[in-house]
Amino acid sequence: MIPKTDIDLVSLKIKTQPSTTYYLDQENKRIRGSVDGLEAMKQAIYLILNAERYAHLIYSWNYGVELRDLIGEPKEYAYPEIKRCITEALLQDDRIAAVDDFIFETHGEKVHVSFLIHTIFGEIDWEVKTDV
Repeated sequence: MIPKTDIDLVSLKIKTQPSTTYYLDQENKRIRGSVDGLEAMKQAIYLILNAERYAHLIYSWNYGVELRDLIGEPKEYAYPEIKRCITEALLQDDRIAAVDDFIFETHGEKVHVSFLIHTIFGEIDWEVKTDV
């Protein structure tokens, strides 16, 4: 038996939840009020890229980035993997539409990666430094 309803399912609209969150003042290690929009997005990106995936039970397995396993790998292998891992981690957030314009620079054992993140609030330039 199929349930019957008077609701027109075609006209239903998905309501986007607000992105308001607590503002984490990283310099002073305090919570200072709340932020929304692009600033909340920057904070979410920071948290995603600084949590190693599968390392913390408090987070879902879809949260965080997998860069730890790339330490010691050759650059020819690590660069595309860094790009894939960062893109995959950020696209889990439905407010992020795309990640592109990756630029890699090597400084000894460190890799400096800069890229552009396209969000529903605007574009954000971001940088990550990691060991290879």
